[in-house]
Amino acid sequence: MALIPQLIAAFSFAQKTHYGKNAAVGKYYSIRGIKLYVEEYGSGQPLLMIHGNGGDMSAFSENVPYFAKKYRVILVDSRSQGKSADPNPYITFEQMADDFAALLDAMHISKAYILGWSDGGINAILMATRHPDKVIKLASTGANITPDAAAFADGAWAGSKKYYEQNKNRKWRTAAEKNAWKMFMLDWEQPNIKLAELHTIKCPALIIAGDHDVIADQHTRLIQANIPGSKLWIVKNSGHGTLIEHATEFNNRVDTFFRGK
Repeated sequence: MALIPQLIAAFSFAQKTHYGKNAAVGKYYSIRGIKLYVEEYGSGQPLLMIHGNGGDMSAFSENVPYFAKKYRVILVDSRSQGKSADPNPYITFEQMADDFAALLDAMHISKAYILGWSDGGINAILMATRHPDKVIKLASTGANITPDAAAFADGAWAGSKKYYEQNKNRKWRTAAEKNAWKMFMLDWEQPNIKLAELHTIKCPALIIAGDHDVIADQHTRLIQANIPGSKLWIVKNSGHGTLIEHATEFNNRVDTFFRGK
């Protein structure tokens, strides 16, 4: 699900370290025909953080300082977002999940913990289905597995439908406009993950959502119920930005899950 730009901007403005703009640690990796921009912080077991649609690695500004004390945190701008440009006119979640698996290979990392938010949460789930050997444990917050109205809270899907109908025949002119439409269409048409695919997940999984998330509560529960042995956390008094709105609790809870036996 696309993140609200104002939400990203508000918290990016408040950050102390400018994640995504740190030339001292940033570098590019040539992955599957494009260059993915990556920054690393801390040391220990690798932890890959995957942001949501239309965002970049700065989405994790409230989380990196905590996790970098215990993990080797790997931040990446996903394909077609942030500094990871991709001129291709179409994008899939499967493509991105394969990007992240290839990135770990390029970094000589056999497997990692995965934390994904929104579209990043979808990618975390797909990494566990498509590249199970790469995932130690996953925490996914605000993810959906289908793009239909049933996956979203009241009104959320209707707003996307209105935008699609208003713009489906529009001729986008600039590269930025074309990319924005591509990313909108990603969430409008995808993901399409079957329950049978969730059944194949072997790694421990923590499925998270806010109690007034844009993802429907019953949809989040459906995801968790179909991942064997997974755990569910519905964050009280939270919208879609669980990891920002309740950062301290979120960091502690996810860390405890990752480190638990």
